Amino acid sequence: MRFSLLTLFPELLRPFTSEALLGKAAVKGLLAFDLIDLREYAGNRWRKVDDSPYGGGAGMVIRVDVVEAALQALHQPDSAPPDEVILLTPAGQPFTQKVAEELSEKNHLALLCGRYEGFDARVETLVTREISIGDFVMMGGEAAAACIVEAVARLRPGVIGDEESWRADSYSSGLLDYPEYTRPAQWQGLGVPDVLQGGHHAAIERWRRDKALERTWERRPDLLPTAGLTPHDSATLLALGLSTEQLREIGAPLPPPQRRRRTKKTPPVPETEP
Repeated sequence: MRFSLLTLFPELLRPFTSEALLGKAAVKGLLAFDLIDLREYAGNRWRKVDDSPYGGGAGMVIRVDVVEAALQALHQPDSAPPDEVILLTPAGQPFTQKVAEELSEKNHLALLCGRYEGFDARVETLVTREISIGDFVMMGGEAAAACIVEAVARLRPGVIGDEESWRADSYSSGLLDYPEYTRPAQWQGLGVPDVLQGGHHAAIERWRRDKALERTWERRPDLLPTAGLTPHDSATLLALGLSTEQLREIGAPLPPPQRRRRTKKTPPVPETEP
């Protein structure tokens, strides 16, 4: 998979794309990164890519003709053009795990990283989608691009060690992830739950699911309606304090019927003759 990162500061992204799992995946040929300096397409000897905005106002705006030239350069005879050209902007579509999974099916992504007051609005006609990583503003799009690259790249086969492990991650499973523990078994009075040390795999899986439900209910209850809840999950949520009305509101199925415990009948005591 190829990522073309168009930026005014390619050196900000170079260490990120060459270290850790991303760097190893690039060495293996699983990923490729093009760090493209927009100044190379300024069209003037001063490498100036921005200009003052029409109508006045503070700041400078990156020119549309610069972006067009940089994107045109991606269309090379020896490489496929981008499947998606993504503009990183606070006005864009919220970036979620579902979007990451969708983008991971592509072969070539181009990400436009803005600076200053952003891009000329006509740049929007050159992209396939606009993405925001959150409701806040940064000084540039490089950190946002790094978030998207890592979230998408880790879903590609071979990039992380266990290709199936990401399916149980927060958001991929529909719930927040369950708590994890490792050695030491005791630390400052806090221990590892007994169930995780017992070796009963079915009990461990149920505990993990229940804890994921508990975390999600406490921290991100908005995720529950799309989490694919089971009747057993509903029973767990009832035990956590949800009402049957709340279960209906999130579209949870009915919990399994409780089994009645069979009581042994005591045989009558035979009467004895006086």
